[in-house]
Amino acid sequence: MAISPAPCPSPCPVPAPVTTGRVRVDGVAIRYRGTGGHWVEALAPTDLVLEPGSFTALVGPSGCGKSTLLNAVAGFVPVQAGRIDVDGKSVAGPDPEVGVVFQQYALFPWLTAAQNIGFALKRFGLSAAERRSQALAGLAEVGLEGRGNMYPGQLSGGMKQRVALARTLASRPKVLLMDEPFGALDAQTRASMHELLLGVWEAHRTTVLFVTHDVDEALVLSDRVHVMSAGPGRIVETLDVASPRPRRVDDVDATYLANRNRIMRRLRHAH
Repeated sequence: MAISPAPCPSPCPVPAPVTTGRVRVDGVAIRYRGTGGHWVEALAPTDLVLEPGSFTALVGPSGCGKSTLLNAVAGFVPVQAGRIDVDGKSVAGPDPEVGVVFQQYALFPWLTAAQNIGFALKRFGLSAAERRSQALAGLAEVGLEGRGNMYPGQLSGGMKQRVALARTLASRPKVLLMDEPFGALDAQTRASMHELLLGVWEAHRTTVLFVTHDVDEALVLSDRVHVMSAGPGRIVETLDVASPRPRRVDDVDATYLANRNRIMRRLRHAH
């Protein structure tokens, strides 16, 4: 079930510009100790800016540092050089204003769908009734109305990812980081999740950084695609996607194909 924007009186009001959720990655390099105690460079010095409300994709070969960079923005991975800021505040660790959705759903199996979302709402000091009300509203937004009492084990993979998305958005993050969230889903479910994600993003206008190895997925979803080299990763090309939404991989135009070919050529020579 895809989400459609609510109708508005004609003419529709112009939405207010998004002013929060600006991410700046300035000269960030990341390394870790490998076997034998030797340092391994995972990410070469990298610069990146995500403007408020933008949707940006990172693509690149396996092991190029895409997830490492995302985890650094999330505050999960320390950096050895450079600096990461969110709205001018240095990232020093995990922050509830930076939400993360992983490929693995990370739902509590002993909690219902509504309780999983309600858990994320505890930090706001809401009553149990208020948490449940907001959790059910969040489920309805991702097309799971009436599923609040179901446990993760009773849900399909696509449904679990919808719950994970609703749970992350319940914390009202300024920035949403997504690490190959649809990689384990079949093609039909993935296409449905693309529609749903864009509907939710258009409603919230949260700044999104989306990591994927799928070039088509990047072009369908994002405003800008950054291509990374093989590890140690660095951004080697940036492409702005001007094709109007909605976009579908089964209905492409010449611009889409040109963008796809350009990225694929760069990935073949990513070194």
